[in-house]
Amino acid sequence: MSGETDLQKLLASMTPHLFPDIYVFVTLSSGASLPDGLEPVMRFGEREGTTLILPENQAKAAGLAGTFRCRMITLDIHSSLEAIGFLAAITTRLATAGMGVNPVSAFYHDHLFVPAERAEEALGLLRDLAKDSTG
Repeated sequence: MSGETDLQKLLASMTPHLFPDIYVFVTLSSGASLPDGLEPVMRFGEREGTTLILPENQAKAAGLAGTFRCRMITLDIHSSLEAIGFLAAITTRLATAGMGVNPVSAFYHDHLFVPAERAEEALGLLRDLAKDSTG
């Protein structure tokens, strides 16, 4: 097992990092190939098609309709894929503020895609959560 599993350590030690780019979610139909020039931060295959999260400017340049204009916040702590309750605590804090979030877990970190216009607010809420968890 790799990464931190202790919930209190995860919450208290996370350092949220907000990226400047605007991202969107797009979908490609099943079997469609990835258009040239796209560098998605996430690619996931579903029965209905392939979901991509990519910079909005790349989606527009490729003629792809994007939805959910968002910014990415990476939680700079190596969380275990087996950690229990980490994303639940984070999404609950954001939900309490009336904010939707689309989390993605990767091998080393968790990444949150939050509404672009509320990204700074989300960053503040996450920093407060980390402070509240240091007790």
